[in-house]
Amino acid sequence: MTQPDAKKRLLAAYDQQLRTDAETSDALTVTGNGPLRLATFMGGRGFITYRDLGGAGRDGIRRLVAEAIAYFEDQPGISRVEWKTRGHDHAPGLHEALVDMGFTADPPESIMIGEAQALSADVPLPDGVTLRRVVDEPDVRAMTAMQDEVFGEPVSNDMADALLHRMSLDDTMELWVAEAEGRVISAGRLDPVAGTEFAGIWGGATRPEWRGRGIYRALTARRAQSALAQGKAFIQSDSTEYSRPILERSGLVKVSTTTPYRWVRG
Repeated sequence: MTQPDAKKRLLAAYDQQLRTDAETSDALTVTGNGPLRLATFMGGRGFITYRDLGGAGRDGIRRLVAEAIAYFEDQPGISRVEWKTRGHDHAPGLHEALVDMGFTADPPESIMIGEAQALSADVPLPDGVTLRRVVDEPDVRAMTAMQDEVFGEPVSNDMADALLHRMSLDDTMELWVAEAEGRVISAGRLDPVAGTEFAGIWGGATRPEWRGRGIYRALTARRAQSALAQGKAFIQSDSTEYSRPILERSGLVKVSTTTPYRWVRG
């Protein structure tokens, strides 16, 4: 199979398997509005996604954006909302409508997909660095605090609370960390997606002083091994320009882009 054919096959699997209930499986509520799925999550977070926009033109898309933001504005517990766009969608005027209604675009990320087997090779770690899965609350909070610091965000309890809630429901999610001298230096999440061939790898973060030493790649390989053990064939990730080359070297393919647009309650 040629590379264009492989990309087409992977992108079709992504659209068919991941842009349905799978994307909002851990939401508190999900409400439909035409082609849109309007979801709420713990921590005051709203999320808007869809498989496609049903062929809507500029006027129809502007109406969908207005209706979606009105829906969340009527919920005082929602403080921020993400609208998740994909570069391969037919969505005329979507960027302009989102910006006009108060959304701000994040930098684009690459939608990366590949065979789980391609990532599963053992990767040597630097001396003194170990990997493990975390399940206890203090470890989860240490992990998310490190991620907040690396991403340049104020350290908060929001993400830890959401992850601990999921764990209390016997969610299949797994949390993995790399440690050195008792300190979390890298972390990431594995999300096997029920009813699909996919597992997602999310939240990858490594402290700056530990980058470039194979730790992130080793953490990714360990999560891929776990995904294979659970019968998953594909790994998917929305990757920054830092992590994309690492995943490409492991065999993942960039099939499209995704740009999150964010609205924050004033």
